[in-house]
Amino acid sequence: MNMTDPIIKIYKGLEGYKQLLIIPHNDPDPDAIATAIGLRYLVTEKLGNTAQIGYRGNIGRSKNKALVRYLDHPLHKLDQQEMRQNIPIALVDTQPGAGNNPLPENIPATIVIDHHEWREISSKARFFDIRPEIGASATILTEYLQMAELDFSPELATALFYGIKTDTMGLGRGASSADAAAYFFLQPKVDVETLVQIERAQVPITYFMSLDTAIHAARLYDNDLVISNVRILKCPDLGAEIADILLRLQGVKWFICVGVYKDDLILSLRSRSRKIGAGNLAKQVIGNQGVAGGHGTIAGGQIRINNQNPYQLSNQITKIALQHLKGDSSVVGIPLI
Repeated sequence: MNMTDPIIKIYKGLEGYKQLLIIPHNDPDPDAIATAIGLRYLVTEKLGNTAQIGYRGNIGRSKNKALVRYLDHPLHKLDQQEMRQNIPIALVDTQPGAGNNPLPENIPATIVIDHHEWREISSKARFFDIRPEIGASATILTEYLQMAELDFSPELATALFYGIKTDTMGLGRGASSADAAAYFFLQPKVDVETLVQIERAQVPITYFMSLDTAIHAARLYDNDLVISNVRILKCPDLGAEIADILLRLQGVKWFICVGVYKDDLILSLRSRSRKIGAGNLAKQVIGNQGVAGGHGTIAGGQIRINNQNPYQLSNQITKIALQHLKGDSSVVGIPLI
């Protein structure tokens, strides 16, 4: 494939339009944010289009809030009416039908750029680039901007670098050669002082309260599986942060965090074992009750609670996970603390 082909296809996909609405997944993380601003930069600089970035949910983690402040708040809360105008829509770090973005089923995406598992509906977009073998969507946008021969400002380079770094844990989780190439290309262009400030962003006292709750709720099974049923999550991405922290426990191959945020049960799953695959396990655990997806080592899912008892649902999900991983849903774990 000619390396300029994706850029040409994006241009053709937006032919006849002067505006673009870019939508990352709900509760956008650094990879989604960086991919969105990278695409906005590409289409505004090369096509002269006006591009806006809209999102649903929350930007909850202190690090993510610090990144958004550094970028001068490039995202806005999405108004449902925005998607009903005659404006092309680009989904980044997510896909149609994934369940983690607000795109209605009756509105097609014009552009889809993602690194998660392929969904057939994405092929209906005018342009799609889905690469599950890549660790971060920001890697894809870094390649595009290189192809387009655009300059990388310190702000843009820092965001893209941080997006790759967080999604691959510094190239230590699910990273490909493309991620490594983008990572080291961006590294000398990064605003190092600001990056350190973002990574060390101060957190509210509720963060430590939630971490304390998660650790006390954690149960260890056969020294290689930890499940923490925290019941209430202060923000939707807190489970993922807890999962990343507790997976560091020596000997643990699997970590699962289950909790309720508003009207949804949130599942966060991490793995050091690629035999089963975190994404496959998440789908098996969630089943047809909700949506789930992920990679070999990182996955998540959510279930709309509706009229169900949230705590009974949490216990049910825990038992399903135990059945898949231990072959016995009644096995009893040992308190971590």
